[in-house]
Amino acid sequence: MKIYVDADACPVKDIIISEALRADIPVTLVTSFSHFSSAEQPAGVETIYVDSGADAADYRIMKLAESGDVIVTQDYGLASLGLAKGCIVLHHKGFTYTNENIDQLLQTRYLSAMARKSGKRTKGPKPFTQEDREQFRALFKKVISR
Repeated sequence: MKIYVDADACPVKDIIISEALRADIPVTLVTSFSHFSSAEQPAGVETIYVDSGADAADYRIMKLAESGDVIVTQDYGLASLGLAKGCIVLHHKGFTYTNENIDQLLQTRYLSAMARKSGKRTKGPKPFTQEDREQFRALFKKVISR
């Protein structure tokens, strides 16, 4: 098992790294060059930089990931691709993407995009809370302990 993180806007990278290293599972952070950091990562954590194109990180993650790997993303499109490849896909707010919920999530995203395109306002995501962090931590620990 390996862990791949769509890392550009991931607010739980610290949780992923600490829990994965504790379980001796390698982590790959995939991020765009626009988020370059010279900060040293601990052993067991690799950072891959990709172009700033819309789906560059998604394509790289899908090229690297194999069935049974864990992907952490808030991108429903990447989640759908990861599920099709047999990956375990988690959202940073502490829920698992499944074949049962992905169609509804993609449909909601599409309808919201169409509403915005026609000039309507849609609600953005709720603020990320400490409760969300703890919910993610519990889910992540459960998933990697399998």
